[in-house]
Amino acid sequence: MATIFSKIISGEIPSYKVAENQDFLAFLDINPNAKGHTLCIPKKETNRLFDLSMDEYTALMQFSYSVAKAIEKVVECNRVGLSVIGLEVPHVHVHLIPLNEMKNAQFTHKENLTSEAYQSLAADIAEAYKSQN
Repeated sequence: MATIFSKIISGEIPSYKVAENQDFLAFLDINPNAKGHTLCIPKKETNRLFDLSMDEYTALMQFSYSVAKAIEKVVECNRVGLSVIGLEVPHVHVHLIPLNEMKNAQFTHKENLTSEAYQSLAADIAEAYKSQN
């Protein structure tokens, strides 16, 4: 059965895309810990991070790095944190979370954004991503 992320990849479910290449997709989390919270996923549906081949793992981290650099250009934050948990959706995903305080990394405090704010933020991060690649 296809995961929600596979449905996002196929376009069945809309998302706020910020970056994409042949193998990976990055989009804003719709239940973000902080403004700019982004998910990076492989297009190949794989349940666990360490089920990826070493090449796939390395490529995902390189993609995530580029997306994080774009987030840093757009979202005011002390740093971008990275988290891989993978319990809620059985599809590998890297959380890139703009951090200003510890609560941003705890998955207990959530931000509320309007659709317009998501669209604008996604466009800004996408532009920053494109300008470096």
